[in-house]
Amino acid sequence: MALRVYNTLTIKKEEFQPAVEGRVNMYVCGPTVYNYIHVGNARCYIVFDIIKRYLKFKGYQVLHAQNYTDIDDKIIKRAQEESTSTEEIAQKYTIAFEEDMAKLKVDQPDIRPKATEHLAEMIDIVKVLIEKGLAYEVDGDVYFSVSKFRGYGKLSHRSLKDMRAGERVKVDLRKKHPLDFALWKKAKPNEPSWPSPWGEGRPGWHLECSAMSIKYLGMGFDIHGGGQDLIFPHHENEIAQSEAYKGSEPFVRYWLHNGFVNIGEEKMAKSVGNIILVREVLKKYPAHTLRTLFLGTHWRSPISFTEENLKEAQEKHQRLLDVLINIDYVLSTEALDAARDESSEVELKRAAHDSEKKFMEAMDDDFNSASALASLFELAQSVNLYLESGGKSRKPLEEARDLLVSLGNVLGLDLPRPGSLFLGFTLSAAKHPEEGEEELFEDLAYDLEILQTEERVDTPRLRSTEDHLKTIVEDLLSLREEARSQKEWARADNIRSRLLQANILVEDRPGGIRWRLK
Repeated sequence: MALRVYNTLTIKKEEFQPAVEGRVNMYVCGPTVYNYIHVGNARCYIVFDIIKRYLKFKGYQVLHAQNYTDIDDKIIKRAQEESTSTEEIAQKYTIAFEEDMAKLKVDQPDIRPKATEHLAEMIDIVKVLIEKGLAYEVDGDVYFSVSKFRGYGKLSHRSLKDMRAGERVKVDLRKKHPLDFALWKKAKPNEPSWPSPWGEGRPGWHLECSAMSIKYLGMGFDIHGGGQDLIFPHHENEIAQSEAYKGSEPFVRYWLHNGFVNIGEEKMAKSVGNIILVREVLKKYPAHTLRTLFLGTHWRSPISFTEENLKEAQEKHQRLLDVLINIDYVLSTEALDAARDESSEVELKRAAHDSEKKFMEAMDDDFNSASALASLFELAQSVNLYLESGGKSRKPLEEARDLLVSLGNVLGLDLPRPGSLFLGFTLSAAKHPEEGEEELFEDLAYDLEILQTEERVDTPRLRSTEDHLKTIVEDLLSLREEARSQKEWARADNIRSRLLQANILVEDRPGGIRWRLK
């Protein structure tokens, strides 16, 4: 099945055909760095991270650019409020944004341009538009003339008359048309500015994205992404100024816009005052919980953000982890293939094949992550039924596990690879640790801190840390067994409680002790 995507420009699903076969150039509107990002912002970046992951999974080479708006009215206002410079505000919140993206397991863009570093490109665009008679200067401000661009409104599918009917702001009488938008803004007292042919000033917001996307991806690049609130006027204005500047079309081949995150009946937005910061959510829930929540709804549809929905998403992700734990436990402790049931083995292999097919069909149908996620749960259920029926054939279990991990990580679910410490292990023979209890807990805290910040890729540092942590937990569990054998119940319970505080769950089982990270 060919990949099909919904294009806002044409209002329909289309077969995805990039300009250059096998390559995808993608631009996503980045943050205006004046505050910490909220959950509504995060949905956009997670959505396009999933889209990028799937495109790479399909074999495309993806070049991803995502800008920083580091000069804007909001940044200027925040700098004034905090009695500092716009540069310091932009730097502070750029760092904060990148920290939040790392915690959310969102891959960094290949290109991260800043608006203030591309003023020459923006000024060049304005010059050309003025020369073509498509822009005009008034007292140091430069405006784009929307009535002279015949395609204005083609993205939002509204006419100039319809747009005027929705006006809510006082009309600037200096404009030739009320909807003409600023390409260059005249400098105001005590605000940052740069020299230009029209005097000191700064670029308009819409101009920034056109200049940076054209520079790095070229005219007619494949995907432009952002939230639905950017369709008009931001993306509409990008199209107008870009195609007018170049004298050709299209500026972008496929326009993709993700749905809102709602609190009750209202969109989450700073202007509404109902925002929930990403970093506040991550204090209570791991990143994969938020990602699982978003995956469960089609990326173009609105989603309701509630505590109940978060808890449900956390439980869903745990269901996938639990089946991997069960597989890994059986593979590491059971004598497999001794009494094979070929009929149930065939059934499990068929279930894996069907789930993979459904996953691909769902993602090829406009990146339908909700259906793709459902296919993983179907496979998980099939694995559990196989294990409950006494199935003990190694190969189909390994294949099912590898498929769950592979497809889950296409969605960015951060599922653990085989043998990872996140699965489950039994305590073998009791040992006599060289270190004492307090030293071991200090080492444990250090290793966990490394693992929380380390990228979830198979690196020597990650493997070494995991191996070391396994040894520490085994040593602590040996001390617990020693305490139990000496009937020091309080000490044994304390070790188990402290491990649980470190998110390490200990299960006493007939065949020994199994532990895992929650």
